[in-house]
Amino acid sequence: MTLPLSQLLPHAFGLALGAAGGLTFWTLGLPLPWMLGALTFTLIAAVCGAPVAGPNRIRPAVVAVIGVMLGARFAPEVLGHVTLWAGSLALLVAYLVMVGLVVVPFYHFAGRLDWPTAYFAGMPGGLTEMIEIGEAKGAKPEPIILAHSLRIVITIALIALWFRVVQGHSVGSGAVNLSLAMEWHEAALLLSAALLGCLMGHALRFPAPTFLGPLALSAGLHLTGISEAAPPGLLVNAAQIVLGTVLGCRFRGMAMGALGRAAVLSIGSTVLSLALALVFALALSRWFGIGLEQGILALAPGGLTEMGLIALAIHADVAFVALNHVVRILVVIVAAPLVFTLLRRR
Repeated sequence: MTLPLSQLLPHAFGLALGAAGGLTFWTLGLPLPWMLGALTFTLIAAVCGAPVAGPNRIRPAVVAVIGVMLGARFAPEVLGHVTLWAGSLALLVAYLVMVGLVVVPFYHFAGRLDWPTAYFAGMPGGLTEMIEIGEAKGAKPEPIILAHSLRIVITIALIALWFRVVQGHSVGSGAVNLSLAMEWHEAALLLSAALLGCLMGHALRFPAPTFLGPLALSAGLHLTGISEAAPPGLLVNAAQIVLGTVLGCRFRGMAMGALGRAAVLSIGSTVLSLALALVFALALSRWFGIGLEQGILALAPGGLTEMGLIALAIHADVAFVALNHVVRILVVIVAAPLVFTLLRRR
């Protein structure tokens, strides 16, 4: 089903603006330029009332490309770290409990949200899942949407700036790879991982199925040594522009006052979460020998896809970062509704 011209133009304008933002950020040497540039330009336009729209229909395909790319970082030697990682996941669960104990009361007392809304706004889970579960439990969806959308945006920005300005990493600000060349059999393998992975993700009801399914199949191909290729750089840059545009256009139609108030709350909650992430990352470093930067990325309350991209940019262990975020999402999806029900009964 095709969209009429009147609906295509805002999508085209949004993508053009996103591409301009990405190119501008890359030219200026800013961190994670293709995604953050697109996000910044389209967010400003959306809040100002410009006729921009995110290409949500092609987002699953874009996310699948990034999933395949991150799956390509699962080299065979990753299997040697599995036992070590199993111990570190216990600290992840403790971190999630601490985030809930700190951030949920913050939203209730500082944000003056009712307890159900504050609970699902403060849970470090996926945006879609927290909205759906929160509404089913009687929470107000609008504050939850703002809280989680802004949490992801603010976390990406703070983490990218920290690694670029403080740590001195390039964070994806290098040269543009314009090559699309690949061996045909490698291209067929990666395309199969993307297509079959999406189908598998939906069939197995993965959270973020179009991301985790392709990531899982791509990881399997690379862990077994069947493939050593990754999607071309130009395709990955284009995918980041689309992803940033979708995130930025999500704020279209929001009142400036409501957005400003939600932004202040999200900055506060994100700083609290990142402070806890730093504490637990230090524990990971001391007890398990996991690098501090890698630990922060594994615990930071950003999007799974976005944190994986930053891990890739600073040459951290993408497999470890991705595993922790998958477990984070699954634990919150399963535990948050159960804990909420128990608390409501008491």
